[in-house]
Amino acid sequence: MNTCAMHPVKYGLQLLLKKRLTIFLGLNLSPMNRKAKLSLVGCGPGALDLITLRGVEAIKQADVLLYDALIHPDLLHHNHGAIKCYVGKRGGKPSCSQNDIMGYIDRYTAQGLHVCRLKGGDISVFARAAEEVLWAHKLGIDVEMIPGISIYTAIAAEHQLPLTHRGISDSFWAVTGHTADGLLSKDMELAARSNATVMVYMGMGHLTEIISLFLKHQSPELPVAIIQNGTLPEEKCVLGQLSTIEGLVDDQGISSPALIVIGWAAAKAMAKNSKLNIHQPENIAWVA
Repeated sequence: MNTCAMHPVKYGLQLLLKKRLTIFLGLNLSPMNRKAKLSLVGCGPGALDLITLRGVEAIKQADVLLYDALIHPDLLHHNHGAIKCYVGKRGGKPSCSQNDIMGYIDRYTAQGLHVCRLKGGDISVFARAAEEVLWAHKLGIDVEMIPGISIYTAIAAEHQLPLTHRGISDSFWAVTGHTADGLLSKDMELAARSNATVMVYMGMGHLTEIISLFLKHQSPELPVAIIQNGTLPEEKCVLGQLSTIEGLVDDQGISSPALIVIGWAAAKAMAKNSKLNIHQPENIAWVA
C-alpha cells in the first residue's frame, strides 16, 4: 500500500495524531527539537528472513518508510505506525522517479522525521545510494547506510554455487544489465573476455545482446543459469549454455526480475543441486 500516493489525508492524520500524542505525554518532538535522519537499508534478496538485525531495528525506529519494489512486503509489518510510501521502479510500468524520491526525503526530514529508505539486496550495489547520500548531505541531515545481503551472494549460498573455484575462476563480476541510458555497460565486454564467474543483474531486456557478446569470446558450451525471483518460494531457474539459453528461457517463461549467471565455476553445483527447481536440458557436458 502506498500511503503517500493513495491516502494523503490518512498520513496527514497520522502526523497529527503523533503530534497530539507527544503533547499528551509531555514531549516536544517538533522539527526544532528533533534531529532528522535518513537510514538507507539493504533488505536482502527477497526472502523475509534475509535481512540483518540492524536493518530490522532501523525499520522499527523510523517515522517514514520509503520502500522499493523488490523488498518483501511483510518487512513493513515491523512498524505499523510509520508513514509508508511505495517508491519502486519496474521496467515498463509506472514508476516513481528518483527526483520524486528525493522530494519525499526532503519533505519528511524537513519535519524532523527519521526516514528509512528500504532497498532490495545490498545498499551499496546498484541501489543508487550515492545519489541519496549526497542529497542527504546537501540537506544537512544525518545519514547511515545499513548493509544487506546481495542477490549475488544470496543465490550462491542458497544453492551452493561457488562463485570462485581454484583453477577455474579467480574472481566473480557483478555487472548491471543496462546503464542509465539503457545501453549495455562497457564493462560487459571486459567481463566476457575474462574467466570470471559473471553475474548480470536486470539484464533480461538485453539477453540476446549479452549472449552474442559472450559468444565472441567464449565457447558456445559455456554454462549459463538464469534465476528468477531468487530466494523466494516462486523461484524458477533454467540451465543451459550460451548456444541454447535463449530458447530455454522462452520455453520456460523466465522473465524479470532475474539474475544471469555465466561461467564454468558454478556449472557442476547448478546441475546437481536438487534444491533448484530447474529445467536442465539433456546432452550438456557439465564440468566434471
